[in-house]
Amino acid sequence: MVMINYQPLYDRLLDMKADAWVQLLPRQLAGAFDLSRHGDLPKWLDLLKNLPVLPNVQALLDADTVQIGAADALSDDVKAQLEQQLRELHPWRKGPYDLFGIHIDTEWRSDWKWQRLKDHIAPLTNRLVLDVGCGNGYHCWRMLGANAKMVVGIDPLLLNVVQFQVIRKLHGEAPIYVLPVGIEELPGNLKAFDTVFSMGVLYHRRSPMDHLLELRDCLRSGGELILETLVIDGGPGEVLVPEGRYAKMRNVWFLPSCETLMAWMKRCGFVNIRLLDVTTTTVEEQRSTEWMQFHSLKDFLDANNPQLTCEGLPAPKRAIIIANSD
Repeated sequence: MVMINYQPLYDRLLDMKADAWVQLLPRQLAGAFDLSRHGDLPKWLDLLKNLPVLPNVQALLDADTVQIGAADALSDDVKAQLEQQLRELHPWRKGPYDLFGIHIDTEWRSDWKWQRLKDHIAPLTNRLVLDVGCGNGYHCWRMLGANAKMVVGIDPLLLNVVQFQVIRKLHGEAPIYVLPVGIEELPGNLKAFDTVFSMGVLYHRRSPMDHLLELRDCLRSGGELILETLVIDGGPGEVLVPEGRYAKMRNVWFLPSCETLMAWMKRCGFVNIRLLDVTTTTVEEQRSTEWMQFHSLKDFLDANNPQLTCEGLPAPKRAIIIANSD
């Protein structure tokens, strides 16, 4: 049972000529929100239902901390109740957020990544944007704050989707949506979006080529892809394929060099491919907080050599590459 109203999204997708996706989505959403498939889902949906609803909520979406609601807009009791509700959705991984004066210090300083790319991409004003593997939608809000016409995020993890829905309900109606689906569930040859982001996804895919082709199929002709992923130092053809875990993650398959990745993208039909940034991830950018109390990056690195993971592999380094569909 889906308690979230997606009809406005259906209407917008029809305007985009994405009829094939509109036909698929109701069944996909019904399956994702099947209460029998996730033990915490009824509790989360009840939490969402009981959130305070306030008119004329102020929001600041173009700042490092996504801010929704003024700190003095809620009584102390309502604010304490809201903070408890937000903490019940632990862990919070993407952010930071300020919700009615409640600061959510997330595991990732996702604003740092946004700072690296925001001035180098095609302006998002009036663009239709897809964010693949969007987590709880932090970057989706930043895209909306950059005047995107509509932002659609997709992420198969229900906790991420519920966290987004909580923030969206506090914010109020807006052309921003997060769906509990993976990119492989989108219809082929969609070609509906002006800009597509894939950040922190490629290395989790068993077939990076298939992922690149799926991203290309989501873009209109001439549209822009922003791809961010783990890479290694090296030249053409060099790829790290971890034999076991990488930084304690089970599902890391391919870490290419930048030159290799750009060659893959060219092979998949992308043009105007350019390397924007390469940054080693630090324990200041990814860390445990009171809002994400599990192990984080410092626990995944070699205690005696932070240039290596605890498995003895090169420590996480991330590249941002921008390209266009042909």
